[in-house]
Amino acid sequence: MGFIDWVKSWGLKDNGTELQPVIMSLLASEVYKRLAVDSCINLIANALVRCEFKTIKNGKATKADNYYLLNVAPNKNENATEFKKKLVSKLYRQNECLIVMTNDQLFVADGFTVREYAMKESIYENISIGDFTFSGSFPESEVIYLKLNDQDIMRVVNSFYKDYGTLISSARDIYKRSNAKRFALKGEFLRSQNNDKQQKINDMMTDQFKPWLEADNAGAIFMLQNGYELDDFSGNGKSGTNQQDSRDIRNLIDDVFDLVATAFHIPRGLLKGDVADVQDQTNNFLMFCINPLVDLISAEFNKKMYGKAAYLGGSYLKIDTTKIKVTDITDLAVAADKLFAIGGLSINDLIEMIGGERIDEEWADKRYVTKNYTDASQVEDVKGGEDNDQTV
Repeated sequence: MGFIDWVKSWGLKDNGTELQPVIMSLLASEVYKRLAVDSCINLIANALVRCEFKTIKNGKATKADNYYLLNVAPNKNENATEFKKKLVSKLYRQNECLIVMTNDQLFVADGFTVREYAMKESIYENISIGDFTFSGSFPESEVIYLKLNDQDIMRVVNSFYKDYGTLISSARDIYKRSNAKRFALKGEFLRSQNNDKQQKINDMMTDQFKPWLEADNAGAIFMLQNGYELDDFSGNGKSGTNQQDSRDIRNLIDDVFDLVATAFHIPRGLLKGDVADVQDQTNNFLMFCINPLVDLISAEFNKKMYGKAAYLGGSYLKIDTTKIKVTDITDLAVAADKLFAIGGLSINDLIEMIGGERIDEEWADKRYVTKNYTDASQVEDVKGGEDNDQTV
């Protein structure tokens, strides 16, 4: 159901006079919250899209069916980017997300009902995907169910904005009133309402005042007749000049973004696009927002898609978050050289880190160690021998 249909369901008539003011009022009061929430969800979804869902088999990374499903195309109608964004949107807006697998395809459910049990598997029914609804039911072990928090964070955001939205609306109205044009017209108005003079006064009020007040920056001329005076009582704003000031509204909107960002564990500067301390903000974003989400997803996928035996045997899903941060290759040079020198990375690992394709050669997967390193026990023996020689 779209927004217009939702408002129409209240029983209001779409006659242009009854429905339109309600819609405009709702849009004006909800737009800032929706902008803040959508910005947070899109930021998280875009970060998850950058992650690579690695499938490990017997301790080695492999690219098979599950890898294709999770990184390329989960189903016939969606690619992996669309699938992940829908997953994040459902999870953060509804505090839960249900994923079903059928015909070797993964789908994010649009709706479902669940019968929860304490000592046996929960049962999921009425699962709908678009215009299709499954006729049967699914036990817990056959679905992937994600729950973000014990308490729905959107309820907190909505409760907060119920009062804060009123403040923004009031500030907006005050801003309009303080900058509205107000005039006092002095003259002789006590005369018959039916003579020609009164008609001329009415014409002056309507035909001259309206275009003069509604004129654009091109300017306008008002012809004030003899016997009348026009005084300007318009508000001049806080600064004492005719310049308009909307900082009060902007500050309230900034408060909405700050509080929503806090609810989603996103650094405020990162949400607003600040470039100061972006490295620290990104690290904070990864630690407190993305990594817990990745742990939640990988744990549920490993539990349902792989199981205990396969997981303990070295076959599991691992979500790589290293590609979220964009790092210059020159910044990686020193660290990459050190990791290669101690055998931490192979040549193929280094190629993959900088975005290249792995080499299908056995030597590219080997690990090398420089001659400067040796076994710690041998170092102790050498030191002991030197001490003995010095003692002798």
